[in-house]
Amino acid sequence: MAIKLNKTSFSWALYDWANSAYATVILAGFFPLFFKQYWSDTADVSTSTFQLGLTNSIASTVIVILAPVLGAIADAGNLKKRLLLMFAVLGILMSAGLYFVAQHEHILALSFFAFSIIGFSGSVIFYDSLITDVCEEKDYDRVSTFGYALGYLGGGVLFAIDVYMTLNPTEFGFADSTEAVKFSFLTVSVWWFVFSLPLFLNVPEAKSEHSIGIGKAAIKGFRQLKITFSKIRKLRMVLLFLVAYWLYIDGVDTIVRMAIDYGMSLGFDSANLITALLITQFIGFPAAIGFGYIAHTIGTKRGILLAIFVYLVVTVWATQIQDVSEFYLLAIIIGLVQGGVQALSRSFYARIIPQNQSAEFFGFYNMLGKFAAVLGPIMMGVVSLLTQSPRLSILSISILFIAGGILLYYVDEDKAKKMLVDY
Repeated sequence: MAIKLNKTSFSWALYDWANSAYATVILAGFFPLFFKQYWSDTADVSTSTFQLGLTNSIASTVIVILAPVLGAIADAGNLKKRLLLMFAVLGILMSAGLYFVAQHEHILALSFFAFSIIGFSGSVIFYDSLITDVCEEKDYDRVSTFGYALGYLGGGVLFAIDVYMTLNPTEFGFADSTEAVKFSFLTVSVWWFVFSLPLFLNVPEAKSEHSIGIGKAAIKGFRQLKITFSKIRKLRMVLLFLVAYWLYIDGVDTIVRMAIDYGMSLGFDSANLITALLITQFIGFPAAIGFGYIAHTIGTKRGILLAIFVYLVVTVWATQIQDVSEFYLLAIIIGLVQGGVQALSRSFYARIIPQNQSAEFFGFYNMLGKFAAVLGPIMMGVVSLLTQSPRLSILSISILFIAGGILLYYVDEDKAKKMLVDY
């Protein structure tokens, strides 16, 4: 079956193209590298790993606290797009702010980085929840995987441009690669802003019959928080999926955020690490689309379980690598499954929740995803600091894939839908 996209669903998916520039160029790529080499160059490897992991965790904790409340507020007041815009602007401005941070100013760099994560992650809550407004349930897998595919391609394209710019700074009028890297943070902001516009112009938000203003929505949102916990407890399959997702996406997000740092800790050259990340991005484009077809063939849940198993193998293997060629091979394998596990998780969850409360329920979905990002990076950072062994720090992530996969196995989509009927 071909992917069926109209103007609305394509404009929605294009936001993945827009914000993935941040996820690739800053979050996974240049920031960890530049932080160690420029802003925190006087610290040892283990200390800078701990600082990076701690900052990721603090920023993610903020989203953990805000996500479920913001989701309830968005549903109560038809505010998904407005809240998406607010957080996107925060992320865009903070990304641009990194350009102005001077060498050795590691506290300021980490502060801008933390707020940029909050902006990026907060906007994704409302972006994810809009999927129920742009397509029918039967198209969730295809539209979701297409969005992730666009994200990998868009992030890869800008990253490739920025990498070329840093390798050939004089061609672009820069004195050296340092100026080029700092300028790349500005390119992310512009890219993110420009390609977000189609979503705000072309994607309608389904209106509730009882929508209210922002102030009343906020009050209702806080009151709704307790109710939402009760709802999720009643929808047992939703609760089971959320716990499973919390565990396995912890491993996925940690690898995304800490892979460059891990490679540097092993002594690999930064140019090789950037090349590996580019490989992951461009393989991720067709692979994410391919997972949409895999889901259609073997089922969405089996597709997620397949990706989790591959991640488990990769994590164990990563503890043994000695040569950069092995790091390249790991990048290829991760590229094959990374977009798939993210996209299918989103579409699977959209199927088993009440559609008229999507932002509220996706608030919890993103809360657990970001709570996972609290534990994973800080776990790697602490293990690295205590043992001085990056290999042991990456090995600790494997347990998350095992536990998450086991719990997901017991999630029954048919039972989940039956509970929705009774709900």
